[in-house]
Amino acid sequence: MCILFFHFSPNSPSAYRFILAANRDEYYARPTKPADFWENNRNILSGLDLEKGKEGGTWLGISRKGKCAALTNYLQPITNIDALGRGHLVSNFLTEDLDGLTYLKKISLEGHAYNGFNLLTVDFSNTKADMMCYYGNKGDQEPRALDPGIYGLCNSLLDTSWQKLVNGKKLFTEAINKSCGLPPENLVNELMKVINNEEFQLPATDIEQQGQDHIRPILKEFSALFVRTSLYGTRSNTVILVDAKGHVTFTERCLLKPETNEWKVSSYQFELET
Repeated sequence: MCILFFHFSPNSPSAYRFILAANRDEYYARPTKPADFWENNRNILSGLDLEKGKEGGTWLGISRKGKCAALTNYLQPITNIDALGRGHLVSNFLTEDLDGLTYLKKISLEGHAYNGFNLLTVDFSNTKADMMCYYGNKGDQEPRALDPGIYGLCNSLLDTSWQKLVNGKKLFTEAINKSCGLPPENLVNELMKVINNEEFQLPATDIEQQGQDHIRPILKEFSALFVRTSLYGTRSNTVILVDAKGHVTFTERCLLKPETNEWKVSSYQFELET
């Protein structure tokens, strides 16, 4: 499970054309490589899944070539253990030479081969309008380009009315309005506060109805933006800022040792080559 919020303002003449704040929720025991530029492709920055059979997949990544993608699982009570690994939906987009809408249209033809997912793609360009697209294989709509605006995505469809998502989107918007004119590190700090909010958003009847027996044991904990249980919870926080000139600030706060609550913060800055 994951949650993310983003502000899409293509080719903004000032401030930021893209702001994203995201949490990755996963079992603590699942092996993961913290965010870094790939060893076999120094143009791509992301964390990596190291789970056997799923190696090389990721939930969120960005490239110097102007491509970005993010994935959330769709909460469902029964999953297919033989389904294809969803993390490669992100890593394949980052490496393939296809724009986001074309890529998502291709993926929609084989969406049935995966458990439920939502996939966001961004194509940044310093010479023409940026494009952001969305596809969810549990929705009724075809892949579509998104209008400028502020969005939230969790483990249902885009901008669903889950209380935790509505509350988080409100906090995200307030943080942007308060800090957008300040240095990037101030905005990063404010957004980190938002996605580390541990207030339970109850009752969570919409989440319970969708997840059923699968989610009920951790429903209370899952209703918060930051999830913490004995075996499962928020493993990383990520904030991505892309300014009007194509300068990228990528900050990840990654959980190293759940038993001692030890975290590592890494920050990367680079220019888009588009």
